[in-house]
Amino acid sequence: MLQDPTFWALVALVLFLLLMVYLKVPGVVTSALDKRADTIRKELDDARRLREEAQALLAEYQRKGREAETEAEEIIDQAKREAEAIAGEATRRLDEYVASRTRLAEQKIAQAETQALQEVKALSADVAIAAAEKILGVKVKGPAGEALIARSIGDVKSKLN
Repeated sequence: MLQDPTFWALVALVLFLLLMVYLKVPGVVTSALDKRADTIRKELDDARRLREEAQALLAEYQRKGREAETEAEEIIDQAKREAEAIAGEATRRLDEYVASRTRLAEQKIAQAETQALQEVKALSADVAIAAAEKILGVKVKGPAGEALIARSIGDVKSKLN
């Protein structure tokens, strides 16, 4: 048995294992593995926490994006309403302006008609007076004729004006 290499391999293995236990190598290895496991666990916890924070931030930014879209739609709707109101006001003012200008033009036309009618009456009165003067001047002569002409001219003037 002492000559058997398997026996010596077994003895060497047992001595090696005893030496390892005596030097507390399994404890050191276990301690190192535990430290490594704790480090990995901390990194996983940190990664999980960071992931949750990232998801929370993503959710917040998505919510803010929806709020911004809603606010933009409200601003657009308000701008449309204001534009419609301004257009309505402009149309109303334009209608008022056109109506005012039309009334002014009608008043000017009425004044021009009145003035033209007065001018025509005055002209026709002058023509009638001149005609009456000629007719009476030819038919009636002398001081009685002149008095009659003056009275007739006064009558014609008062009736035509």
